[in-house]
Amino acid sequence: MGHLLFISGQEIFIVMIVVLLLFGAKKIPEIAKGLGKGMREFRKATDDIKREINDQSREIKQDINKFKDDLTKENED
Repeated sequence: MGHLLFISGQEIFIVMIVVLLLFGAKKIPEIAKGLGKGMREFRKATDDIKREINDQSREIKQDINKFKDDLTKENED
């Protein structure tokens, strides 16, 4: 299994057994489902933030280009 976050395969196996004993076989799928939903919502939120930043930066670039065009027109006159 290799090393995952400085944890060997044996340690991961022991952690999985402890989780199984603590939560039981019926609760583990529910926990995984909840984690999956949480990760999906987090990814969706970060995508929304990225999209908003890109939209805002695009608007700022357009404003800057418009300002440059206005300045060049004034200098030509």
